[in-house]
Amino acid sequence: MKSATSLLLAEAVTASRPGEDGHDEPVLKETTLALSAGELLAVVGPSGSGKSTLLRLFNRLLEPDSGQLFFCGKELLSYDPPDLRAQISLVPQKPYLFPGTVEANLLMPARLRQSARPDLQSPEIRLLMQMCHVDHEWLTRDARKLSVGQQQRVCLLRAMLGPCKALLLDEPTSALDRPTADLLAETFRTLAAEKELAILFVTHDLRLAERCADRVALMQDGQIIEQGPVAQLLKQPETEAARRFLARGPDRERGADR
Repeated sequence: MKSATSLLLAEAVTASRPGEDGHDEPVLKETTLALSAGELLAVVGPSGSGKSTLLRLFNRLLEPDSGQLFFCGKELLSYDPPDLRAQISLVPQKPYLFPGTVEANLLMPARLRQSARPDLQSPEIRLLMQMCHVDHEWLTRDARKLSVGQQQRVCLLRAMLGPCKALLLDEPTSALDRPTADLLAETFRTLAAEKELAILFVTHDLRLAERCADRVALMQDGQIIEQGPVAQLLKQPETEAARRFLARGPDRERGADR
């Protein structure tokens, strides 16, 4: 970690969901995870291991069965959910854009929060657009007619226009070609460094984790079985379970994560 104080913290968190028989099934078991400002943490593991559930817990789209979650030293339950989600932005695997122009999409969060509209012409936001590789000329274009990679970057920029302190990214490069994925990896590192963001991302792409993460957490059957610096875990894992996972390569299945 980059500082003694964690921006995001999960302590012994458990979560479940109803199974096919109507009884609750465990999804997360006693999960503890910490993330500091300016740090990128990749969560990898087989499909169904609870990775996406962990993301949703951190901005209260789901609530834990037990354990505690903290943001800036305060328990998540003490935050109003809309305010919390403005500060901890979740960018889903499939980019979602509202009908209309890119500019209308970028202004939508402020409109929904009834807060001051960001000035998209300001030097600060133009610099942020540059960091996210969003061309200023896109502002007047139909957002839904952009390529998937361009839509991903618009969604990332939209998340950054509020009081964002942490980003939660669910399979951010799964639908992208390799050059575009590498461009986003560069973007994540720039945002973490320049904006002191904590970035927690779920991925099946071990190459992405290696390129941009500081640390990696490996999940299996609802538990973090190993975590550590990216180079150490991916090249010299300590546990047999981690060695088996890395030996067979990432799970290519999509849409099965809980």
